[in-house]
Amino acid sequence: MRTRVPGLLTAKGDRDMASEVDYAVERAVRDYLRDRTPDIAVLGEEEGITGDSRGDLLWAVDPVDGTANFVRGIPLCAFSLGLVRKGRSVVGVIDVPFLGTRYHAAQDIGAYVGDRRIHAGTTTDLRDAIVGIGDYAIGEGAESENRLRLALTERLADNVQRIRMLGSAAVDLAWVAEGKLDASIMLSNHPWDTAAGAIIAREAGAVVSDIDGTPHTFTSSATIASAPAITKEIAALIQETSQTTNSA
Repeated sequence: MRTRVPGLLTAKGDRDMASEVDYAVERAVRDYLRDRTPDIAVLGEEEGITGDSRGDLLWAVDPVDGTANFVRGIPLCAFSLGLVRKGRSVVGVIDVPFLGTRYHAAQDIGAYVGDRRIHAGTTTDLRDAIVGIGDYAIGEGAESENRLRLALTERLADNVQRIRMLGSAAVDLAWVAEGKLDASIMLSNHPWDTAAGAIIAREAGAVVSDIDGTPHTFTSSATIASAPAITKEIAALIQETSQTTNSA
């Protein structure tokens, strides 16, 4: 990502794309993992799943999380690699190359930037919180899906200190782990986007859940991470907004 230009872009549907670098990074990582962990299947954003997916372990890799940022020279883009065991993330690495930052975590070991242990924020009042929100939906059904996203943005604007849309799920979750964000709300869940960030945020002390408040897993429909003290307020705001939007 640091040494090559994005190159030709491949369309992946409505306003979505992959660069030559996306494919190059994913193939390099697949080759590395095939040599080091040949019995573990690999799920990549660009080329799907390879290997025997019937086992308990699965690698989930996003070669360039935030491709739209990457191709425009916006530094908020990342490499994300997570190890999932029986649907739950147990190891994660997120590298943000243009910021020179690498996050990592493993279950019951903690979350780190380099050698420095990190912790989720200690904000206790929602009105003091800085909250990241995931990208709005694109493609088929986007208009319907965005009704909730837009309504939630409006509710957040009335109730939190600031809203941020960074354009990278991996950066969102890493920054919740580091306390730079107090919460991140993504009303979607692609395992390659979130597998690494979920374990990093969780090991840093954040609460990581699905939209219904159950613990986040590989098959969750949403990814919501927050500092512990504001988790109930965030969950209540999402549920109230969802109920109001669905009844409208």
